Amino acid sequence: MADSEATSARITAEEALALHASGRPGKLETRISKPLTTARDLALAYSPGVAEPCLRIAADAAKIYDYTTKGNMVAVISNGTAVLGLGNLGALASKPVMEGKVALFKRFADVDGIDLEISTEDVDEFVNCVRFLGPGFGGINLEDIRAPECFIIEQRLRELMDIPVFHDDQHGTAIVAAAGLINACHLTGREFAATRIVVNGAGAAAIACVELIKAMGARGENIILCDTKGVVHRDRTDLNQWKSAHASETKARTLCDALNGADVFFGLSVKNALSQDMVREMGPRPIIFAMANPDPEITPEEARAVWPDAIVATGRSDYPNQVNNVLGFPYIFRGALDVRASTINEPMKIAAAEALAALAREDVPDEVATASARDVRFGPEYIIPNAFDPRLIFRIPPAVAKAAMDSGVARRPLADLRRYTRELSGRLDTTAHALDLIFEDVRANPRRVVFAEGEEEKVLRAAIAFHNEGYGSPILIAREDRVHATLRILGMTLPPEITVCNARLSGHNERYTALLYARLQRRGFLVRDVQRLVNQDRNIFAAAMLAAGDADAMVTGLTRARSICLDAVNMAIDPLPGRTAFGLTMMLGQRETIFIADTLMHERPSPVLLADIAEGAAAYAEKLGHQPRVALLSHSTFGQPLHTTVHGIREAVAILAARGVDFEFDGDMSPDVALEPSIRALYPFCRLTGNANVLIMPGLHSAHITSRLAPRLGGGSSIGPLLLGMQKAVQLVSMDATVSQIVDLAALAAHQAA
Repeated sequence: MADSEATSARITAEEALALHASGRPGKLETRISKPLTTARDLALAYSPGVAEPCLRIAADAAKIYDYTTKGNMVAVISNGTAVLGLGNLGALASKPVMEGKVALFKRFADVDGIDLEISTEDVDEFVNCVRFLGPGFGGINLEDIRAPECFIIEQRLRELMDIPVFHDDQHGTAIVAAAGLINACHLTGREFAATRIVVNGAGAAAIACVELIKAMGARGENIILCDTKGVVHRDRTDLNQWKSAHASETKARTLCDALNGADVFFGLSVKNALSQDMVREMGPRPIIFAMANPDPEITPEEARAVWPDAIVATGRSDYPNQVNNVLGFPYIFRGALDVRASTINEPMKIAAAEALAALAREDVPDEVATASARDVRFGPEYIIPNAFDPRLIFRIPPAVAKAAMDSGVARRPLADLRRYTRELSGRLDTTAHALDLIFEDVRANPRRVVFAEGEEEKVLRAAIAFHNEGYGSPILIAREDRVHATLRILGMTLPPEITVCNARLSGHNERYTALLYARLQRRGFLVRDVQRLVNQDRNIFAAAMLAAGDADAMVTGLTRARSICLDAVNMAIDPLPGRTAFGLTMMLGQRETIFIADTLMHERPSPVLLADIAEGAAAYAEKLGHQPRVALLSHSTFGQPLHTTVHGIREAVAILAARGVDFEFDGDMSPDVALEPSIRALYPFCRLTGNANVLIMPGLHSAHITSRLAPRLGGGSSIGPLLLGMQKAVQLVSMDATVSQIVDLAALAAHQAA
């Protein structure tokens, strides 16, 4: 029952304090989303302009979602009576946690938030405070409030308010734990309904877990709840209404009694509450969720000393299978806010749990493995997704939104869930957003893509992911025994739609040799030279396959420098007639996309080449829905300072003008003129009517340096360089490419082929 605010054993108190105190104290600041530079800006945003939305909202309350932040704003509220595992620290001391919660909302789901610390332990005062502050928010996230007050507060607020009220300590923990339980039962061959479960701890999170797993199909007679006095059974007279609702008809009186033959232990209690002797009483291959925070009821090492095949989850980040609330609350609220749900109900929680469980069973992107610093694939040590999995944003909210619509609590139903999923994929991951329409087109027009380095683990995983995404039919250039050996290690199988082609043993060698010899015979190559290249160089074999029409597109580059791969490709494939091949890199930020060319091929392009590259780059930008504005960059701006290298750029501008191209362009100019309106205003004759979005670099050195440096300085992401202008679709990945990047470039190659 941890979230990312929880203390990890790998940091020190001094480090944590230094982070919170450094620079601007705390973790939050307010950012303005509209320009407030001029007096006119202020007049529109405040007086007198602000009166207009006020009047519209007064006439129609629903308009508040159109003119204010309410639809994307959550209040994170606590009185500090149960701060983390530290107890009643009070409202003031809870503020670092609440600030952290707001930061997590923004970081993981782009939900805006504000923290409110209410200095009262009186339930009526707390409820009234939240109730009357509610109109400003789209949802309420209650946090770190002790039981049983948290039950009363949440229930009353849900009755009084028409927006989602969600106590994350209860439901967030329950949802993530339930997802893990689904997968643990799957791995151990247990039927969910028949699984015997013991829950230790009868606080807010524990009771929420019991309620959720019952709602998901676990039978009440198979669940025993325990508190500090032992089993919560029906003969006890000291139970409050929340405990009594889950009292068991059983002869068991102690936790040890309850665990006899049990399949599952859910611990939401205290350190060392579960002993090895108790674990020994459980059934074979037990499932143990020791979620006490910050130290579990039993460590994974202690549990596995008794049952080596036990599946163990904790609330800690330094063990596998972390039950981390950040997997739940940001995405649950994202889905609820986007359909303007009036509440977060059981179907929405179940949908979130099932979506989380399904995601954990899929192949894991490299980004996740890097973030987790451990080998992660579905199995006993990976039953819950990693918190840094970039797919969470477009897997969990759509499931929650659909459940809200199906259960009748959505006040703004979504007409197109697929489109909503696409929008979510771009909300945080700008790369996915920019490519989404292309990928949709690829799914509609799947292609055969040859992966030249088919024995590499990353390439294998990328090919399987490419197939699973519906992009087309991969062809692996590889030895079949090597492929299956690697897949056995990965615990994966090769879909029958994926072809493995051994270059040396292929029946196409003679045809490919003849094809290449016809191209290379006047470059000093003998037949036997070409035959050796086809047999031994997978890139040349793959390029020949592509040239012969036996594949539609090709991807390579993971094991060789791009220049070497490009030389191999050029042996079989030429640029399009009348076109210039070049490399284009897309720099994707949160607000804009910049295209940079040429980032791959031409060291010092001539004026004609510069003009050709500008036309090709502008065409590709327009293809992606951008209105191209091209700047031919230099160290000078319109001849100042004048240098011999400037003349070629000016000549390229003249060539574009003579061609009568239908996009905006100008140069020579420095990047600040191209990208900053106030500086560009000093040159009223400049042809650009807005910021440039296509930057043509004067040479390969500057292009490569800029494209590699910019994302590391600006916090955006990059795609490319994309190889454009070839007769056949070829893309070259970088040697450090992730599986996701290989899949993206393969899909782009398929799109080019289509």
